[in-house]
Amino acid sequence: MTSAADRVPAPLLVLAGIVSVQFGGALAATLVPLIGAGGSVVLRLLFASALLLVFVRPRWRGHSRRAWLTVIAFGVALGLMNFTFYSSLAHLPIGVAVTIEFIGPLSLAAALSRRWVDAVAVTAAAAGVVLISEALSTPFADLEKTGIALALLAGAFWAAYIVLAGRTGGEFPKLEGLALAMVVATVVTLPLGITSAPSWSPDILLKAFGIAVLSSVLPYSLELLALRRLSAKVFGILLSLEPAFAALAGLLVLGQVLSPTQLVGMALVVAASTLVLGLGARQKPDPAEAAST
Repeated sequence: MTSAADRVPAPLLVLAGIVSVQFGGALAATLVPLIGAGGSVVLRLLFASALLLVFVRPRWRGHSRRAWLTVIAFGVALGLMNFTFYSSLAHLPIGVAVTIEFIGPLSLAAALSRRWVDAVAVTAAAAGVVLISEALSTPFADLEKTGIALALLAGAFWAAYIVLAGRTGGEFPKLEGLALAMVVATVVTLPLGITSAPSWSPDILLKAFGIAVLSSVLPYSLELLALRRLSAKVFGILLSLEPAFAALAGLLVLGQVLSPTQLVGMALVVAASTLVLGLGARQKPDPAEAAST
């Protein structure tokens, strides 16, 4: 599986993961109101862990202490990233929550930047995300502080996820690290959503299975493989395409008309990602960046 994926350009793996997440997010939107954020995250991770353990069959022995510390940290970041973002949706409009969460990966990209073109791309991507989400049209007084804090935490865990995914890919072969990290993420979030278990009907379990495949197994696998060949800086900026794909899906699938502001935002995000792909993706990370990832 890894050798086949190596023949696919790393940016295409990231884009495929983004598309998968959009379908999973649409399905999750129908589940969260039924069993809450905690229950939705726990079910999603339970199914994802089971699938990865069956198909990947990771080795539990023979790993160094450094490898275990890395995969445990990766699992904690993965689990809390999901829980804090789902929880923020109970307090904030989804567009605002996504915008605040993107502060994490965009800040990471800015911190790892070593060239002026990277700074331009990060700035353009940040502006595009804000315009797409229409966060500027929501009065600050209407935003709940709890939701803002949760979305900021989700962004911080997302940035940690990006860095730790790259390190995990270097410590474990194929997808073994992801399978082990998913188990850790499930254990971490289990106390946060197990109380919803009495409500787990067959219909809810079926939805959760679909979310696990579309929002966890496929995108996380593709991202882990991509991060073996893509710097965290470039990956962080490419992720800014996610709200653009969400806006486009809303137009094509749901018939939601995009405003001129959103179209400008989409153009900025696409331009930023194109800039990084054209001028940065083929270059090896410099020594300072390599040491940080």
